[in-house]
Amino acid sequence: MEIRKATQQDLPALMDIFDRARRFMAQTGNPTQWRPDYPGLALMKQQIAQGVCYVCTGQGRVEGTFCLIFGPDPTYAVIEDGAWPDDAPYATIHRLASAGRVHGIAETCIRWCAGQSHTLRADTHADNKVMQHLLEKNGFVRCGIIHLANGSPRLAYWRGEPSR
Repeated sequence: MEIRKATQQDLPALMDIFDRARRFMAQTGNPTQWRPDYPGLALMKQQIAQGVCYVCTGQGRVEGTFCLIFGPDPTYAVIEDGAWPDDAPYATIHRLASAGRVHGIAETCIRWCAGQSHTLRADTHADNKVMQHLLEKNGFVRCGIIHLANGSPRLAYWRGEPSR
């Protein structure tokens, strides 16, 4: 598997992956995390233009995608029912999704992200048991609850080495 920055030519594959991810989330007890138009074409065009969207490819096909965004995420500034282990610089993983054809996409993407930033953060919906399992399996620890800009709560995760 190879990780590279997404291009505008990858948009059809990304939209297919997000459609599949929404169906998968609904089938696994998480029907509300991503509304039918999320993440939309406009957002993904913007993320690609900003250079923060990546694809995981194998045998000439896009098998997964994620965004890796460096710097403080405003929704992580306040955390409830817990705390971040440190305030070290970090990168945040957003919109991690798989085409569902290859096992281990999440692990491949997270391992690559860990090679880009010593400290990672991520969040997911309380109903997204699959993502919670994948994050914890790949070295993330649950730190508390953050709220998105619209007020929706998310479980907050961190991976790294605590500052001494």
